[in-house]
Amino acid sequence: MAGHPLDAYKTVESNTLTGRELEAMVLSKAAMVLQDVRNHWEEADLTVRLDEALRYNQRLWTFFQVELGSTENPLPSEIRQNLLSLSKYIDKRTFEVMASPVREKLDILISINNNIAAGLRGHLGEAAKP
Repeated sequence: MAGHPLDAYKTVESNTLTGRELEAMVLSKAAMVLQDVRNHWEEADLTVRLDEALRYNQRLWTFFQVELGSTENPLPSEIRQNLLSLSKYIDKRTFEVMASPVREKLDILISINNNIAAGLRGHLGEAAKP
C-alpha cells in the first residue's frame, strides 16, 4: 500500500502531470485499491487491507476537502459545494464500512472515485481538442 495520498501528489506533480490528471490518477488508484479489497473479501488479511484502503481513500478525500474549502480554489462555488457535500457522504460511508464491514458497501465508494476520475479525464480530453 502506498503512503499518504499527498505523497503521490507531490512525486508525480513534480514530474509532468497537471492537477486534474493527478487528481484523476489518485482517485483511480483509490478505486483500484478498494476494488481489490472487494475482490478478495474472503482472504484472511481482510481487516488490515480494508483498513488501509479505507484510510487511503479517506485521506485523499480529506485533502480534496481542504482544497475545496480554500478561498483560492478556482472552481465555481456551486461545484465546490457539491463536491464538499459528496466528500461528506464519502466520510459517512467510510465510517459505516469501518463499523460494519460489508463487501457491497464499497461499491459506491469505488463508483464515485471512478466517475469523478473519468469526468476529470473527459475534461482533459476536451481541453486538448483544437
